Amino acid sequence: MRYALLSDVHGNLPALDAVLCDIRSRHGDLQTTYHLGDLVGYSPWPNEVVDTLRDAKIFGVAGNYDSTVATDYKHCGCRSESPQQEALAHISYAWTRAHVSATTKAALGALPFRIDLRAFGGHVAAPTVVLVHATPTNNLVYVTEDRSDAFLLKMAQQASLKSGDVLCFGHTHKPWHRVVEGIHFVNTGSVGRPKDGDARACYAVLEMTAAGATVDFVRVPYDVERAARAVIDVGLPHEFADFLRTGGAVSPATATATAPAAQS
Repeated sequence: MRYALLSDVHGNLPALDAVLCDIRSRHGDLQTTYHLGDLVGYSPWPNEVVDTLRDAKIFGVAGNYDSTVATDYKHCGCRSESPQQEALAHISYAWTRAHVSATTKAALGALPFRIDLRAFGGHVAAPTVVLVHATPTNNLVYVTEDRSDAFLLKMAQQASLKSGDVLCFGHTHKPWHRVVEGIHFVNTGSVGRPKDGDARACYAVLEMTAAGATVDFVRVPYDVERAARAVIDVGLPHEFADFLRTGGAVSPATATATAPAAQS
């Protein structure tokens, strides 16, 4: 069984369209595609992204941005490394809340926290693939590549995983894969807002066979400049456009746009 796994689209429709096109053209034998959350925020197509995934019958889990927008929470739950970054995060969140439709909010609110896949069916003892946005218990924890083996094994314990199982997540926008005591930990990277210095969209292909799990990361070029111009045209900060152009290689310095009033 082969799965395409994508995460952190963050309202970037051109990136999502390019990834879905790549999946269709290069991986015709894929059984299905799932998303790992954070469909909205930072880019100007939140409704269109949700509609595209719905029309393509691509199901997935809730990211922190999805659940906070759906419930009109006071903030997105995003980690900020400086007051300037926090100001920018609030601008993105306020803009997104002001521009999502009622249909989109309902769709975001209906996303489950976790999905379990049994590649070989539930009638036999076989590996489980668990899909979450960040960790099996919390969507706000960043599981970066430098996390210790002990930390990863604690996550596996929380999800009741055993050797041969696979835990897939996103949230950090940086792809990586590690095996600890036979358990696979896969960060699928980001479709719409990479942070690893590569501006191309990223998704993962997970293959489950009798021999075990294999993971390939696929980078897909898309019209980054179209996305960057659209960010500026709708009044979002220029920093968001620069972030897309550089794959997160530049850190936001100051907020240059005024946030619309958040809906209550």
